[in-house]
Amino acid sequence: MMTGARANVVEAIGHTPIVKLNKVAAHVKSEIYVKMEFLNPGGSMKDRVALNIIKDAERKGLLGPGSTIIEATSGNTGAGLALVGAIHGYKCIFVMPDKMSSEKIATLRAFGAKVVICPTAVEPEDPRSYYEVTKRLVRDTPNSFHSNQYHNPANPEAHYVSTAPEIWDQTKGELDVFVAGMGTGGTISGCGRYFKEQKPGFQIVGVDPIGSLYYEYVKTGRLTKPFSYYVEGIGEDFLPGTMNLKIVDSIVRVDDKECFMMTRELVRQEGIFCGGSSGAAVAGAIKYAEQIGSVKKNILVLLPDSSQKYLSKIFDDEWMRANGFLEEEDPLGTVRDLLQQKRQRAIISVKRGDSLKDVVGLMKEHSISQVPVLDKGRLSGLVSELDLLNCLLKNPGQMEKSIDDLVEADYAAVTADTKIKLLRSIFNEAKVVCVLDRDELVGVITKIDLIEYLASRHG
Repeated sequence: MMTGARANVVEAIGHTPIVKLNKVAAHVKSEIYVKMEFLNPGGSMKDRVALNIIKDAERKGLLGPGSTIIEATSGNTGAGLALVGAIHGYKCIFVMPDKMSSEKIATLRAFGAKVVICPTAVEPEDPRSYYEVTKRLVRDTPNSFHSNQYHNPANPEAHYVSTAPEIWDQTKGELDVFVAGMGTGGTISGCGRYFKEQKPGFQIVGVDPIGSLYYEYVKTGRLTKPFSYYVEGIGEDFLPGTMNLKIVDSIVRVDDKECFMMTRELVRQEGIFCGGSSGAAVAGAIKYAEQIGSVKKNILVLLPDSSQKYLSKIFDDEWMRANGFLEEEDPLGTVRDLLQQKRQRAIISVKRGDSLKDVVGLMKEHSISQVPVLDKGRLSGLVSELDLLNCLLKNPGQMEKSIDDLVEADYAAVTADTKIKLLRSIFNEAKVVCVLDRDELVGVITKIDLIEYLASRHG
């Protein structure tokens, strides 16, 4: 074979460059670098995962001649599996949520894969969800292999044996912090494990979009109601088996607008042609650098995929404007506007350990049907009047009993910048919306609050 050539495209996976950010992060003391994983041959860091999953399955006898690979994917894992599958001679069927870009769908079909589209706004257990449709296809397809990136240990292992050692070698270990978006958990779990083995005190920072459940789960230990968001490839509405949250030292939350505007800035100011989840990760890394202030660290951010797959969305002014992500004012406003219009009064809350008697008295005094529960000043969940009633029916006379067993997570967490039009759909999933600012509860919104706000706008 000719000198300098690769035997096939699979051998070109990896060895992506690391580049310093010079403009978008110029105001922070830390230096922020990016690992340009979108330069892999399949266009994302998922090439490494696909290769490891397929090799692992072949070793175990789960894949062989004539096999069909089936996967639920937001697009990038599918592209990686299709690329590696083309070399190994496997057919592919991919199941995708309908919020994914047309470019991602077209990419998978270009590899000859069959693509099945499912609704995004359904529960994971719904038979129409892309998780359940995937399971059904695996059952119904002869000689099929479910690559199962959400629960396959070969996913995080790919980053432990490939991505992280490569980064460590490139930087000679001159790293202090690794930042990655939180999706299946493969990247942050695999890389995190490796880096922590190499250097005591190494920090792992996860970035999660508003609407996903990771942030609240890490902060409170409770699974809150997830809701739809626009950025693709990060966040989840369930806990994948491939996510090791114990390895995460800090978690930063970003919203759709932050993700998309940072993505545009990375392309226009840094010349880095990356996608929305990359913008999310960099926005999160900058927030983390701002939080640590004058402490100077070397921070590395993994950029999963390229702008090529989002030209019809993030880089289309009409799409951005229609969804309220450009600077034009949204006629319905934001949560901040709603809070300012509400009657100004202190937030009514209770603490973990409070008695049924005290909480019932407080709710009666203020005529409220649910109340936030704080744990050392941080939101821990809600207690509702229905749960209190059921508890008292089962335990008559035990008014001194603690409310702790009644705390539930039937709320959605947003920020003051969340748009009202998004809030309307959130109430389809949750009883109450809690407004947080750096983990501090700054407001509680009920359905009647939203009704009164909307009525005033049109009155």
